[in-house]
Amino acid sequence: MKNSSRTSAKGIRIKILLTTLAVLLVISGIAYQTCYQMAMMGYNARYAGLMNIAAERLAKTIKGMEMNAMNVFDEVEKHMETPETVVAALESKTSLNPEVRGYFAAFEPKYFPEKGQWYEPYVHHIDNEEFEVRQVGSVRHNYHKSDWYVRAKKEKKCFWSEPYYYYDGTNISGHYTTFVKPIYNDKGSLTCVCGADMTFEWISKELTRIDSELKSNQLLNKYYMQHLGDFYTIVIHKDGSRIAGPDGRVITITDDELLDDFAKKNAGSAEIMINGVPSMIYYGPIERVDWSIAIVVPKQNLHLSMAGLVVFLAITSIIGLTVVWLVCRRIRDDKTV
Repeated sequence: MKNSSRTSAKGIRIKILLTTLAVLLVISGIAYQTCYQMAMMGYNARYAGLMNIAAERLAKTIKGMEMNAMNVFDEVEKHMETPETVVAALESKTSLNPEVRGYFAAFEPKYFPEKGQWYEPYVHHIDNEEFEVRQVGSVRHNYHKSDWYVRAKKEKKCFWSEPYYYYDGTNISGHYTTFVKPIYNDKGSLTCVCGADMTFEWISKELTRIDSELKSNQLLNKYYMQHLGDFYTIVIHKDGSRIAGPDGRVITITDDELLDDFAKKNAGSAEIMINGVPSMIYYGPIERVDWSIAIVVPKQNLHLSMAGLVVFLAITSIIGLTVVWLVCRRIRDDKTV
């Protein structure tokens, strides 16, 4: 009878332990899912906020670039008496912004009769200090049919051109964009289209600076876990290609819904694969340009931030099971059986 009672007590202890384990697992699972969802809501708000800050700061930088270019364009508009005064105007303020690779003024056909059909003086960097002046308009370079010239005549306002790749075998080869402004005479007729050519290096440098500031800002990070892992900011074209970023990684987004959002200048977030890495991106439009900015966060970094909770739940479960086991050991055979 004693053996039977002991066997019965042992069975009860096992059932209690298994039941307790099942309850702890269910509670831990619910607690983890609840905390994870709440944490994700917090992270979404955090990174969407950081994206908005990055977009605002980049827009201010772009505005500054525009103002520098406009200073040159205004000089051209004031000095259009002769081809020589135009060149002098282009050269007058080229040192104001070292990020601009070149300035040009592309004139309407025969605006200066002696220059013929094409007259486009171009003042561009040879190196960091010197500039060179060239007349680049010609039959081969019929800028009147170029997209930026046609668009300037049609829209009659300033804009940033589509990104393009320029190659001439020199150190100025690279990916460019051009800030364009059409200039009109007193009668409202187009005289020329001015432009400032810039590579995307300045955007990449600005994004690196913005990332560094966002990560080190104690006020922005005060109430968040400091071990969230790395994130990075990129500028995206409406076709999903990466225009600029703080490093050289190639990124192409092909999701149709995201591309539609980029084209419509919408803001949002999405979970996508970037270079084989599951990631969250938080994106939105950049004021003054037709590009979007996005903060990319590898999902593993978000999961790592929950590691502390997992450890806490595991330790709590072990302690709970240990307490139950110690209590169960006190269960003795019922001597009245």
